Amino acid sequence: MNTLITVAPTGAEHAKADVPQLPTTVAELVETARTCQEAGAAMIHLHIRDADHRPTLDRGFLKAAVDALRSECDLIIQLSTGGSVHDPLESRLTVLDAEPDSCSLTCGTTNFGDDVFLNPYGFMSQLYVLAQEREVVPEFELFDLGHVTALARLLDTHGLPFGGKVHVDFVTGVPGGMPGTTAALMAGVAMLPEQVTSWSATGIGRRHLPMMAASLSAGGHLRVGMEDNIMFAKGQPVQHNAELVARAADVATLMQRPPMSTAAAREFLGVKRRPA
Repeated sequence: MNTLITVAPTGAEHAKADVPQLPTTVAELVETARTCQEAGAAMIHLHIRDADHRPTLDRGFLKAAVDALRSECDLIIQLSTGGSVHDPLESRLTVLDAEPDSCSLTCGTTNFGDDVFLNPYGFMSQLYVLAQEREVVPEFELFDLGHVTALARLLDTHGLPFGGKVHVDFVTGVPGGMPGTTAALMAGVAMLPEQVTSWSATGIGRRHLPMMAASLSAGGHLRVGMEDNIMFAKGQPVQHNAELVARAADVATLMQRPPMSTAAAREFLGVKRRPA
């Protein structure tokens, strides 16, 4: 089995002033997408920034980024519906108007450092049905073990997503969420409902490499990128997202699970091709 590598290049937490190499403009995202695809990524998870490099859910900014990436690379384009922890729920639903291939769908509320990342069940349910109607494939983000139970409820209530595949990502190491340990990850995997067809893992910060190793050894897939980790090694900041993708591709290849192509990833996730 080959490895699906997702790159999350920007996120909503790091400030451009603090991390100038963070890709925040459309031109930077296009260059990042191309380079990361060459390094082994098959999907890109996007948070969008405005002209002042601040997180935004403005449809114009989102659509411009989606259209630019779709015309310049073949990566599966996944938009975050999480936005930043300060975005209202109604605005987060409008992300689907930008016509991404995929969207994130977080399966519950979680403490997020000093903030609260709000995802009540009614919002999750509404977002899921909208994604089904728009033929957008969700990736279910699980920050805690209770989120696995909420995922099962969602699938039992509304059926399978568009494309018929159910892919989840365990986001570990967020202060307030599940720890980035092998034991916690394996507990979550053991709880996954039978409809789940694939899973990946993300380790925040210094949990990046341990979660990579744990996921690959257990048959999972990978998400890497500067949204989650801005240090390549102790005292060595990441200079480009492609560094993290290339390392993930190298480790996956060493484990005899080389990176999945974009075409294979579309079939694997049930993602339809949209015109550029």
